[in-house]
Amino acid sequence: MDTPPFSELGLPAPLLAAVESLGFERPSPIQALSIPPALTGSDLVGLSQTGSGKTAAFTLPVLARINLQELSPQAIVLCPTRELAHQVCEEVHRLGSEMRGLRAVPVYGGAPIDRQFRALRQGAHVVVGTPGRVLDHLRRGSLDPRGIRMVVLDEADRMLDMGFREDMETLLADMPEDRQTLFFSATMNRQVRSLIDRFGREPETVQIEQQAKTVSTIDQCAYEVRERSKVEVVSRLLDIEPARLSIIFCNTKRSVDECTEALLARGYAVDRLHGDITQQMRERVLKRFRDGIVEVLVATDVAARGLDIDEIDLVINYDLPQDPEDYVHRIGRTGRAGRSGRAVSFVFGRELHRLEMIERYTRHPVRRERVPSQEVVEGRLADRLFEQLKDRLGAADFPSFEQQLDRLLEQGFTPTDVVSALFAMLREEGGREFSEIQEDREDPADRRQRRDRREPREPREPRQRRERSAGPPVDGDMVPLFCSLGKRSGVRVGDLIGMFYNEAGLPQGAIGHVKLFDKHCRIDVAEEFAGQLIEMAGRMNLRGKRFVLDYDRGPGGQR
Repeated sequence: MDTPPFSELGLPAPLLAAVESLGFERPSPIQALSIPPALTGSDLVGLSQTGSGKTAAFTLPVLARINLQELSPQAIVLCPTRELAHQVCEEVHRLGSEMRGLRAVPVYGGAPIDRQFRALRQGAHVVVGTPGRVLDHLRRGSLDPRGIRMVVLDEADRMLDMGFREDMETLLADMPEDRQTLFFSATMNRQVRSLIDRFGREPETVQIEQQAKTVSTIDQCAYEVRERSKVEVVSRLLDIEPARLSIIFCNTKRSVDECTEALLARGYAVDRLHGDITQQMRERVLKRFRDGIVEVLVATDVAARGLDIDEIDLVINYDLPQDPEDYVHRIGRTGRAGRSGRAVSFVFGRELHRLEMIERYTRHPVRRERVPSQEVVEGRLADRLFEQLKDRLGAADFPSFEQQLDRLLEQGFTPTDVVSALFAMLREEGGREFSEIQEDREDPADRRQRRDRREPREPREPRQRRERSAGPPVDGDMVPLFCSLGKRSGVRVGDLIGMFYNEAGLPQGAIGHVKLFDKHCRIDVAEEFAGQLIEMAGRMNLRGKRFVLDYDRGPGGQR
């Protein structure tokens, strides 16, 4: 359904400013139907599937009715799990970012209750929590319900299924009678209806029809890919089937930055979106993406919210999402408006179990495929070049080079030699260097057999110690080099990697981890090429800046 803009829903200016800064373009159907009646103070029943945008559907009306001058609990949001309570509280802070002084406190089991005591004593406008812990605070007197104006039951059916009925009834009975109650649920079963009949005051019901969790036109597959091989596999996928527009989803801002820099260094038209991108820059990136100037967008889930572009042909889950709902949101970016689409996920080790959980949630199989080999990619590129040449020969407007061809034939070259050389030149101009990855040397069946024998999985490098890498290492040991260029020199990791590969002619994978500090950086280089690179560095400069490159003799890579 077509929905009106947020500006027509009756929201106050600070909330509209926050919505705009977060990049929401138009409200979802459940938001458009729920917000106006909720703003009037009426009770409401919102029936909508998980992942339809219902959090903002109740959060915005809650924030619109908050009196910031009154630092006491005015709204309570009940959630079935602490994970959801934490997410909802974060959403309250995001949507209330323009409300100076707003305080929201999450309270749930499994977290230190003394911290929650302190937070509630300091004052809160909104309390978000699980029924058991919220009831505990009511009984202890740390939560005063007298000023509560709104109570929201998020995923009411799920809370009832989890056995919270008695707690929910006790909580609702303890709330002021003149409060507003918002019930949000994916289903309207007998238990939910009983709760609404008992505690609702002639609530208005809004309902969004259940939709399929996945779109039938989306082709879903998964590749078993190690962390260090992901950039190479992304490159191969983009080379095999060029999509007009593609989105690569990462779980963290750091992954977004690393993936973007690596793809830029390989020559792809790519840009990024994450929470640190300003609104002005976000709008610029999205316009370039819509116009096709940027063909690949690397983004986090938060940054991609509100993205409404129909021409996206490929979605890649660079990192598999933790929540099956997020998977549905991501792949739903493609296959829109009757178009076909493709969704690819990278998994490895324990993530395979998470992928199976996603399949159960969506009730749709995700096909396992083997990573395309270098030979497959090169063959596909050659086929595409052949088709382009054939199409050009069929056109009537290509320029004539008969004189140049005659000169080559006079020098003894055959027509076959000329055509072969032209093909090679075109291939080199449009191609790139391939990196060999461990997945090229393995068959998926071998990996499955190893898992069946319960061999230990490849250990993961701790997240806080991960460093940026230019690609999988070549055979042999790596040695650290010191470079006098750092963050204050205005250089980026991609600049250094591109300079060393392009000017020193190093083979792909000769450069390993690159650690950038304020005044210098440490670069891991294959030992057999380290001396060559140090010698050539004396003749290099980066944007006119000379630098020192030598073996790193300092502790921990710092001189």
